Amino acid sequence: MRYFAGARAAAGVPEETAPSGLSLEDLAAHLTAAHGDRLGTVLKAASYLVDGVACHDRQQALPGGVTIDVLPPFAGG
Repeated sequence: MRYFAGARAAAGVPEETAPSGLSLEDLAAHLTAAHGDRLGTVLKAASYLVDGVACHDRQQALPGGVTIDVLPPFAGG
């Protein structure tokens, strides 16, 4: 897992290894339990890339060995 911007601040780490075989929904619950509700709030609004490809199905189990990027909503122009 790699965290960017507000997700990095909420997690308190730039990256970490997460359990394999979970869906994004289950992974978000696991990470919220590990890091707290602040990260949980960010994860609910975040977009996810799995090996560089946008993942919109938060129920599908993720294969092991993939890189997951957590991208919180960005503002600016």
